[in-house]
Amino acid sequence: METTVSLRALGRATLSRQLLLDRAGRTPLDVIHRLAGLQAQDPDPPYIGLWNRIPGFLQEDLTQLLQERRVVRSTLYRGTQHLVTADDYRWLRPVLQPMLDRWQKGAWGRVTAGLDLAELTGAVRDLLAAGPLTRPELAAALGERWPDRDAVGLARSAQALLAIVHPPPDGVWGRRGTTPYTLAERWLGRSLETAPPVERLVLRYLAAFGPATVRDVQAWSGMTRLREVVERLRPHLVILRGGSGQELFDLPDAPRPGADHPAPVRFLALLDNVLLAWADRDRMLDPDRRVPVSVEPALIVDGRVHARWRIRHDRDDGAALVIRPFEPLPRAARDEIGEEGMDLLRFAAPKAATHNIEIHPIE
Repeated sequence: METTVSLRALGRATLSRQLLLDRAGRTPLDVIHRLAGLQAQDPDPPYIGLWNRIPGFLQEDLTQLLQERRVVRSTLYRGTQHLVTADDYRWLRPVLQPMLDRWQKGAWGRVTAGLDLAELTGAVRDLLAAGPLTRPELAAALGERWPDRDAVGLARSAQALLAIVHPPPDGVWGRRGTTPYTLAERWLGRSLETAPPVERLVLRYLAAFGPATVRDVQAWSGMTRLREVVERLRPHLVILRGGSGQELFDLPDAPRPGADHPAPVRFLALLDNVLLAWADRDRMLDPDRRVPVSVEPALIVDGRVHARWRIRHDRDDGAALVIRPFEPLPRAARDEIGEEGMDLLRFAAPKAATHNIEIHPIE
Protein backbone atom coordinates (compact mmCIF):
# COMPACT_ATOMS: atom_id res chain seq x y z
CA MET A 1 0.00 0.00 0.00
CA GLU A 2 1.35 3.41 -0.97
CA THR A 3 1.92 5.99 1.78
CA THR A 4 0.54 9.51 1.43
CA VAL A 5 3.00 12.26 2.31
CA SER A 6 1.84 15.71 3.39
CA LEU A 7 3.30 18.91 1.95
CA ARG A 8 4.92 19.68 5.31
CA ALA A 9 6.50 16.22 5.48
CA LEU A 10 7.84 16.63 1.95
CA GLY A 11 9.46 19.86 3.01
CA ARG A 12 11.08 18.22 6.02
CA ALA A 13 12.42 15.38 3.86
CA THR A 14 14.00 17.84 1.44
CA LEU A 15 15.46 20.01 4.20
CA SER A 16 17.00 16.92 5.78
CA ARG A 17 18.72 15.85 2.57
CA GLN A 18 19.82 19.39 1.88
CA LEU A 19 21.49 19.51 5.32
CA LEU A 20 19.26 22.40 6.37
CA LEU A 21 17.72 20.75 9.42
CA ASP A 22 21.09 20.29 11.10
CA ARG A 23 24.44 21.63 9.97
CA ALA A 24 26.53 18.65 8.97
CA GLY A 25 30.02 17.73 10.14
CA ARG A 26 31.08 17.18 6.53
CA THR A 27 33.71 18.72 4.31
CA PRO A 28 32.64 21.28 1.68
CA LEU A 29 33.60 18.79 -1.04
CA ASP A 30 31.34 16.15 0.51
CA VAL A 31 28.46 18.60 0.78
CA ILE A 32 28.74 19.76 -2.83
CA HIS A 33 28.74 16.11 -3.90
CA ARG A 34 25.75 15.27 -1.70
CA LEU A 35 23.74 18.21 -3.05
CA ALA A 36 24.61 17.31 -6.67
CA GLY A 37 26.05 20.81 -7.05
CA LEU A 38 25.31 24.38 -6.02
CA GLN A 39 23.61 27.10 -8.04
CA ALA A 40 26.36 29.56 -9.00
CA GLN A 41 25.00 32.24 -11.31
CA ASP A 42 26.86 34.72 -9.10
CA PRO A 43 30.06 33.97 -7.17
CA ASP A 44 28.85 34.61 -3.60
CA PRO A 45 25.71 32.41 -3.25
CA PRO A 46 27.58 29.06 -3.15
CA TYR A 47 29.56 30.36 -0.19
CA ILE A 48 26.33 31.29 1.61
CA GLY A 49 24.89 27.89 0.68
CA LEU A 50 27.81 26.07 2.29
CA TRP A 51 27.81 28.36 5.34
CA ASN A 52 24.17 27.35 5.86
CA ARG A 53 25.10 23.67 5.90
CA ILE A 54 28.53 23.33 7.52
CA PRO A 55 29.46 24.47 11.04
CA GLY A 56 32.50 26.72 11.04
CA PHE A 57 32.62 27.05 7.24
CA LEU A 58 35.09 29.70 6.04
CA GLN A 59 35.22 31.46 2.67
CA GLU A 60 38.70 30.11 1.96
CA ASP A 61 37.39 26.54 2.29
CA LEU A 62 35.56 26.81 -1.04
CA THR A 63 38.09 29.09 -2.70
CA GLN A 64 40.79 26.48 -2.09
CA LEU A 65 38.67 23.75 -3.70
CA LEU A 66 38.26 25.91 -6.82
CA GLN A 67 41.97 26.66 -6.96
CA GLU A 68 42.87 22.99 -6.48
CA ARG A 69 40.53 22.05 -9.36
CA ARG A 70 38.50 19.74 -7.12
CA VAL A 71 35.38 21.84 -7.75
CA VAL A 72 34.52 23.48 -11.07
CA ARG A 73 32.07 26.12 -12.27
CA SER A 74 30.30 25.44 -15.55
CA THR A 75 27.04 25.65 -17.49
CA LEU A 76 25.04 22.63 -16.37
CA TYR A 77 21.49 22.11 -15.09
CA ARG A 78 18.88 24.14 -16.98
CA GLY A 79 21.67 25.87 -18.89
CA THR A 80 22.69 27.78 -15.74
CA GLN A 81 25.97 28.07 -13.88
CA HIS A 82 26.61 25.53 -11.12
CA LEU A 83 29.50 24.41 -8.96
CA VAL A 84 30.04 20.65 -8.92
CA THR A 85 32.85 18.38 -7.85
CA ALA A 86 35.40 17.56 -10.54
CA ASP A 87 34.52 13.86 -10.24
CA ASP A 88 30.82 14.54 -10.78
CA TYR A 89 31.51 16.86 -13.70
CA ARG A 90 33.18 14.07 -15.65
CA TRP A 91 29.92 12.09 -15.93
CA LEU A 92 27.37 14.84 -15.42
CA ARG A 93 28.41 17.01 -18.37
CA PRO A 94 27.98 14.20 -20.95
CA VAL A 95 24.61 13.19 -19.46
CA LEU A 96 23.32 16.76 -19.80
CA GLN A 97 24.52 17.21 -23.39
CA PRO A 98 21.07 16.64 -25.01
CA MET A 99 19.61 19.35 -22.77
CA LEU A 100 22.50 21.70 -23.53
CA ASP A 101 22.01 21.15 -27.25
CA ARG A 102 18.38 22.27 -26.87
CA TRP A 103 19.45 25.18 -24.68
CA GLN A 104 21.90 26.35 -27.32
CA LYS A 105 19.24 26.26 -30.01
CA GLY A 106 16.74 28.11 -27.84
CA ALA A 107 19.12 30.78 -26.57
CA TRP A 108 21.50 31.22 -29.50
CA GLY A 109 19.86 29.40 -32.42
CA ARG A 110 19.37 32.62 -34.37
CA VAL A 111 23.02 33.51 -33.96
CA THR A 112 24.20 30.14 -35.27
CA ALA A 113 21.45 29.59 -37.88
CA GLY A 114 22.99 28.20 -41.07
CA LEU A 115 26.37 27.79 -39.37
CA ASP A 116 28.14 24.44 -39.25
CA LEU A 117 28.16 23.79 -35.49
CA ALA A 118 30.92 21.21 -35.87
CA GLU A 119 33.06 23.89 -37.50
CA LEU A 120 32.28 26.34 -34.69
CA THR A 121 33.06 23.70 -32.07
CA GLY A 122 36.37 22.92 -33.73
CA ALA A 123 37.30 26.59 -33.94
CA VAL A 124 36.59 27.12 -30.23
CA ARG A 125 38.53 24.01 -29.31
CA ASP A 126 41.54 25.21 -31.32
CA LEU A 127 41.40 28.67 -29.74
CA LEU A 128 41.27 27.24 -26.22
CA ALA A 129 43.89 24.56 -26.81
CA ALA A 130 46.71 26.81 -25.64
CA GLY A 131 44.95 27.91 -22.45
CA PRO A 132 42.11 30.02 -21.05
CA LEU A 133 40.59 32.98 -22.86
CA THR A 134 38.14 35.46 -21.43
CA ARG A 135 34.72 35.62 -23.02
CA PRO A 136 35.55 38.93 -24.78
CA GLU A 137 38.83 37.47 -26.07
CA LEU A 138 37.07 34.37 -27.40
CA ALA A 139 34.32 36.48 -28.94
CA ALA A 140 36.86 38.74 -30.67
CA ALA A 141 38.65 35.73 -32.18
CA LEU A 142 35.40 34.18 -33.38
CA GLY A 143 34.27 37.53 -34.75
CA GLU A 144 37.35 37.66 -36.99
CA ARG A 145 36.39 34.30 -38.48
CA TRP A 146 32.66 35.04 -38.76
CA PRO A 147 32.45 38.84 -39.05
CA ASP A 148 28.77 38.76 -40.02
CA ARG A 149 27.72 36.99 -36.81
CA ASP A 150 27.06 38.07 -33.23
CA ALA A 151 30.47 37.21 -31.82
CA VAL A 152 29.35 37.26 -28.19
CA GLY A 153 26.52 34.88 -29.06
CA LEU A 154 29.00 32.54 -30.69
CA ALA A 155 31.19 32.61 -27.58
CA ARG A 156 28.22 31.93 -25.30
CA SER A 157 27.12 29.07 -27.54
CA ALA A 158 30.47 27.44 -26.89
CA GLN A 159 29.38 26.73 -23.29
CA ALA A 160 26.77 24.32 -24.64
CA LEU A 161 28.70 22.88 -27.55
CA LEU A 162 31.85 22.03 -25.60
CA ALA A 163 32.73 20.95 -22.07
CA ILE A 164 34.00 24.32 -20.86
CA VAL A 165 34.68 25.37 -17.26
CA HIS A 166 35.34 28.81 -15.81
CA PRO A 167 38.49 28.64 -13.68
CA PRO A 168 39.33 30.94 -10.75
CA PRO A 169 39.38 33.76 -10.04
CA ASP A 170 35.94 33.32 -11.63
CA GLY A 171 33.48 32.05 -9.04
CA VAL A 172 35.53 33.27 -6.07
CA TRP A 173 33.80 35.27 -3.30
CA GLY A 174 33.39 38.94 -4.19
CA ARG A 175 34.95 38.56 -7.61
CA ARG A 176 33.43 40.46 -10.52
CA GLY A 177 34.90 40.68 -13.98
CA THR A 178 35.17 38.96 -17.33
CA THR A 179 34.52 35.23 -17.40
CA PRO A 180 37.45 32.97 -18.40
CA TYR A 181 36.84 29.92 -20.59
CA THR A 182 38.98 26.81 -20.65
CA LEU A 183 38.47 23.26 -21.90
CA ALA A 184 37.31 21.03 -19.07
CA GLU A 185 39.53 18.09 -19.94
CA ARG A 186 42.57 20.34 -20.10
CA TRP A 187 41.75 21.96 -16.75
CA LEU A 188 41.01 18.67 -15.00
CA GLY A 189 43.78 16.68 -16.64
CA ARG A 190 41.28 13.86 -17.19
CA SER A 191 38.85 12.87 -19.91
CA LEU A 192 35.10 12.89 -19.48
CA GLU A 193 33.17 9.65 -19.19
CA THR A 194 31.77 8.08 -22.34
CA ALA A 195 27.99 7.46 -22.37
CA PRO A 196 27.34 7.53 -18.61
CA PRO A 197 23.86 6.22 -17.69
CA VAL A 198 21.05 8.77 -17.29
CA GLU A 199 19.79 6.68 -14.35
CA ARG A 200 22.69 8.05 -12.32
CA LEU A 201 21.29 11.56 -12.73
CA VAL A 202 17.84 10.54 -11.48
CA LEU A 203 19.20 8.69 -8.46
CA ARG A 204 21.44 11.60 -7.48
CA TYR A 205 18.46 13.95 -7.72
CA LEU A 206 16.31 11.78 -5.47
CA ALA A 207 19.12 11.48 -2.94
CA ALA A 208 19.42 15.27 -2.76
CA PHE A 209 15.81 16.40 -3.26
CA GLY A 210 13.36 13.50 -2.99
CA PRO A 211 10.64 12.41 -2.71
CA ALA A 212 9.75 13.84 -6.11
CA THR A 213 7.78 13.42 -9.32
CA VAL A 214 9.23 12.81 -12.76
CA ARG A 215 8.34 16.40 -13.63
CA ASP A 216 10.40 17.59 -10.67
CA VAL A 217 13.49 15.75 -11.90
CA GLN A 218 13.02 17.28 -15.33
CA ALA A 219 12.48 20.80 -13.95
CA TRP A 220 15.70 20.62 -11.92
CA SER A 221 17.91 19.14 -14.61
CA GLY A 222 16.34 20.67 -17.72
CA MET A 223 16.22 17.18 -19.23
CA THR A 224 13.11 15.79 -20.94
CA ARG A 225 11.66 12.31 -21.48
CA LEU A 226 12.80 10.99 -18.14
CA ARG A 227 9.60 9.02 -17.53
CA GLU A 228 11.03 5.92 -19.21
CA VAL A 229 14.23 6.26 -17.19
CA VAL A 230 12.25 6.39 -13.94
CA GLU A 231 10.17 3.42 -15.06
CA ARG A 232 13.33 1.36 -15.44
CA LEU A 233 14.25 2.33 -11.90
CA ARG A 234 10.78 1.74 -10.45
CA PRO A 235 11.53 -1.73 -9.00
CA HIS A 236 14.33 -0.19 -6.95
CA LEU A 237 12.41 2.84 -5.67
CA VAL A 238 9.84 3.59 -2.98
CA ILE A 239 6.54 4.87 -4.37
CA LEU A 240 4.63 7.47 -2.33
CA ARG A 241 1.64 9.72 -2.91
CA GLY A 242 1.48 13.47 -2.45
CA GLY A 243 -1.52 15.24 -0.99
CA SER A 244 -2.87 15.92 -4.49
CA GLY A 245 -2.50 12.27 -5.47
CA GLN A 246 0.69 12.74 -7.49
CA GLU A 247 3.09 9.80 -7.69
CA LEU A 248 6.33 10.46 -5.83
CA PHE A 249 9.52 8.44 -6.19
CA ASP A 250 12.21 8.05 -3.58
CA LEU A 251 15.19 5.98 -2.52
CA PRO A 252 14.37 3.21 -0.03
CA ASP A 253 16.96 4.23 2.56
CA ALA A 254 16.62 8.02 2.21
CA PRO A 255 15.70 10.02 5.34
CA ARG A 256 12.08 11.14 5.64
CA PRO A 257 11.64 12.84 9.03
CA GLY A 258 8.11 13.46 10.21
CA ALA A 259 6.11 16.60 9.50
CA ASP A 260 6.63 17.79 13.08
CA HIS A 261 10.42 17.58 13.02
CA PRO A 262 11.83 20.99 14.07
CA ALA A 263 13.12 23.12 11.18
CA PRO A 264 15.51 25.95 12.14
CA VAL A 265 15.75 29.44 10.71
CA ARG A 266 17.91 29.57 7.59
CA PHE A 267 18.97 32.56 5.47
CA LEU A 268 19.16 30.75 2.13
CA ALA A 269 21.55 31.70 -0.64
CA LEU A 270 20.15 33.47 -3.68
CA LEU A 271 18.56 30.94 -6.07
CA ASP A 272 19.36 28.04 -3.76
CA ASN A 273 18.29 24.84 -5.50
CA VAL A 274 16.32 23.82 -2.41
CA LEU A 275 13.67 26.24 -3.74
CA LEU A 276 14.25 25.87 -7.49
CA ALA A 277 14.56 22.12 -8.00
CA TRP A 278 10.89 21.40 -8.62
CA ALA A 279 8.09 21.61 -11.11
CA ASP A 280 5.91 22.14 -8.03
CA ARG A 281 7.68 24.26 -5.39
CA ASP A 282 4.80 24.32 -2.91
CA ARG A 283 6.55 22.19 -0.28
CA MET A 284 8.40 25.29 0.93
CA LEU A 285 7.33 28.24 -1.20
CA ASP A 286 3.95 29.90 -1.77
CA PRO A 287 3.33 30.65 -5.48
CA ASP A 288 3.08 34.44 -5.00
CA ARG A 289 6.60 34.53 -3.51
CA ARG A 290 8.47 32.92 -6.39
CA VAL A 291 9.34 36.09 -8.26
CA PRO A 292 10.58 38.09 -5.22
CA VAL A 293 12.92 35.29 -4.06
CA SER A 294 14.40 35.03 -7.54
CA VAL A 295 15.66 38.60 -7.05
CA GLU A 296 16.61 38.50 -3.36
CA PRO A 297 17.41 35.41 -1.24
CA ALA A 298 14.83 33.80 1.01
CA LEU A 299 14.53 33.42 4.76
CA ILE A 300 12.86 30.18 5.84
CA VAL A 301 11.18 29.81 9.20
CA ASP A 302 9.68 26.49 10.29
CA GLY A 303 10.51 25.06 6.88
CA ARG A 304 8.76 27.65 4.72
CA VAL A 305 9.70 30.94 3.08
CA HIS A 306 8.60 33.81 5.32
CA ALA A 307 10.73 36.70 4.05
CA ARG A 308 13.47 37.84 1.73
CA TRP A 309 16.74 39.40 2.79
CA ARG A 310 19.79 41.29 1.60
CA ILE A 311 22.93 42.79 3.11
CA ARG A 312 23.34 46.55 2.80
CA HIS A 313 26.78 48.10 3.16
CA ASP A 314 26.51 51.57 4.66
CA ARG A 315 28.76 54.60 4.19
CA ASP A 316 29.95 54.44 7.79
CA ASP A 317 31.51 51.03 7.07
CA GLY A 318 28.63 49.26 8.79
CA ALA A 319 26.63 46.37 7.36
CA ALA A 320 22.92 45.81 7.85
CA LEU A 321 20.89 42.66 7.26
CA VAL A 322 17.63 43.92 5.77
CA ILE A 323 14.69 41.50 6.17
CA ARG A 324 11.45 42.05 4.25
CA PRO A 325 8.72 39.71 5.58
CA PHE A 326 5.86 38.39 3.48
CA GLU A 327 3.89 37.67 6.67
CA PRO A 328 4.35 38.26 10.40
CA LEU A 329 7.48 36.53 11.63
CA PRO A 330 6.61 34.10 14.45
CA ARG A 331 7.43 35.58 17.85
CA ALA A 332 9.01 32.31 18.91
CA ALA A 333 11.51 32.61 16.06
CA ARG A 334 12.57 36.23 16.65
CA ASP A 335 15.57 35.39 18.84
CA GLU A 336 16.73 32.67 16.45
CA ILE A 337 16.39 35.04 13.48
CA GLY A 338 18.52 37.58 15.32
CA GLU A 339 21.23 35.08 16.25
CA GLU A 340 21.39 33.49 12.82
CA GLY A 341 21.31 36.90 11.16
CA MET A 342 24.25 38.19 13.17
CA ASP A 343 26.21 35.03 12.37
CA LEU A 344 25.48 35.62 8.68
CA LEU A 345 26.73 39.22 8.91
CA ARG A 346 29.94 38.08 10.62
CA PHE A 347 30.49 35.59 7.78
CA ALA A 348 29.50 37.74 4.80
CA ALA A 349 30.70 41.15 6.04
CA PRO A 350 33.56 40.37 8.44
CA LYS A 351 35.31 43.71 7.94
CA ALA A 352 32.26 45.87 8.68
CA ALA A 353 32.66 48.16 11.68
CA THR A 354 29.12 47.45 12.90
CA HIS A 355 26.47 44.81 12.23
CA ASN A 356 22.74 45.55 12.43
CA ILE A 357 19.48 43.82 11.58
CA GLU A 358 16.50 45.71 10.15
CA ILE A 359 13.08 44.07 9.86
CA HIS A 360 10.86 46.04 7.49
CA PRO A 361 7.05 46.17 7.49
CA ILE A 362 5.17 43.36 5.77
CA GLU A 363 5.02 43.81 2.00
